[in-house]
Amino acid sequence: MNTDPQTGEPLPPSAIQRVLYIAQKVHVYQIPPATTTKGYQASTWTANDNKLQIFTARLRIMETSIPTPTANDESAEKVSTTLLLEDPSSGNLFAAAPYTSPRVVEQALDSSRFFAITVVGEGRKAILGMGFEERSEAFDFSVSLQDARKALGFDVPTSTGPQSRKTKAQAEEPKRDFSLKEGETIAINFGGLKGRRSRPDSISPNPSPAGEKSEQEALFSIKPPPGSGSSPGGGMPFLPPPPSAKSVKEERRRSRQTFEQTPQDLGFDDGEFGEFQ
Repeated sequence: MNTDPQTGEPLPPSAIQRVLYIAQKVHVYQIPPATTTKGYQASTWTANDNKLQIFTARLRIMETSIPTPTANDESAEKVSTTLLLEDPSSGNLFAAAPYTSPRVVEQALDSSRFFAITVVGEGRKAILGMGFEERSEAFDFSVSLQDARKALGFDVPTSTGPQSRKTKAQAEEPKRDFSLKEGETIAINFGGLKGRRSRPDSISPNPSPAGEKSEQEALFSIKPPPGSGSSPGGGMPFLPPPPSAKSVKEERRRSRQTFEQTPQDLGFDDGEFGEFQ
């Protein structure tokens, strides 16, 4: 029969338990209270040849699910998660930490392998230090806690946060329809045309009289702006020939002679008593 990992009392037959994580060896420390509100420094736990270490335990994260069907929801259930520190040889419980909030487990400020956990027992609470020997084990432990937080609803945003209020306001805002209705048109004003012309509702199948341009032809027959590069005769303009290599070298030589500074211009003296003797 399954038992409650916190109280040791029997659970109903419909209860389901599963192990989210297990580590065969973790080091447990009796740590001093935190000196700042930021968190705990694990370097003080292992100082003086680990004098604060009190136990080497096996760690298990146990999830318990008890079905609680209701008239509105038959699949409702009560889920709880507990961290168990046990004797690795006998399996006896040393301390239990019910995971009731994210503050129950806090990572140390100076190491990713050490955590401060809040354990309960006989109506009392205590904060113990816990350290992993391998970083991979600590990483898997953090991932398991992340999954537990999702199952317990710790990571669900509250309805009173600013982001939730913004999302709620966006949901309540009525949607506007910007699509064109039947019979509506869009008028486009091209540069170079005076006034605004609207698109006719229909195009007459009869061609326009000779010498007259239709409205569509006038709308899209746009003359190029002045100075666009076309020649008076309508052909492509003649471009000047590129400069010769000789003229380019001559221009570069004159530029160096004009702007190149000498050491004397930069403040150096390479004379008889100067810097470069």
